[in-house]
Amino acid sequence: MLKTFFPDRDHKALLFDFDGTVADTMGAHLKAWNIGLASYNLTLSKEQHQAWAGRPTRKIVEMLNEMHKVQIPADAFLKEKEVHYFSAISEIKEIKAVMDVIKHYHGNLPMAIVTGSRRHPVETTLKHLGITKYFDQLICAEDYQNGKPAPDCFLLGAEKLGIAPSDCLVFEDAHLGIEAARNAQMDCLKVDEYQKLVLVKY
Repeated sequence: MLKTFFPDRDHKALLFDFDGTVADTMGAHLKAWNIGLASYNLTLSKEQHQAWAGRPTRKIVEMLNEMHKVQIPADAFLKEKEVHYFSAISEIKEIKAVMDVIKHYHGNLPMAIVTGSRRHPVETTLKHLGITKYFDQLICAEDYQNGKPAPDCFLLGAEKLGIAPSDCLVFEDAHLGIEAARNAQMDCLKVDEYQKLVLVKY
């Protein structure tokens, strides 16, 4: 299946971003952001949300505070946003092109979720979709310091799986995540706007 993209490569591990890559969560997350931000008379556009995709929620709150000269308390907002996200969880579906890869290689290649989202919503969404069993490791925002486009999260994923970074293949939908994969010196496939897989050429 992956030979279509990499005829001369044999990857030894697969690393998957979560939101917008494994699960079509971006609409639910944007809705949760805007319900929470309404208290501060702020909104987050779809375009801005996509541009910031991959950044930890806490970092986005810090950026919004600086941009709009407000004082949104990060810890309280994170908890509130998760409540709003969970209220929309029934709308979330898996992304078929990526899940086809995951199911095809399950049991043959180690796999990890590597995300800028917090562990609780990711675990809850994986359970909702019934796909927790496919992943050997779960790397979330709480597990590393420097978010995408820094390579830290993907390097940690490779380390946890016991595979050299150069032997890992990343699946991403966001520019920041693709940059993080490049910075980790890993091959990357992008989930495009049509939820199809395309080869990323650095």
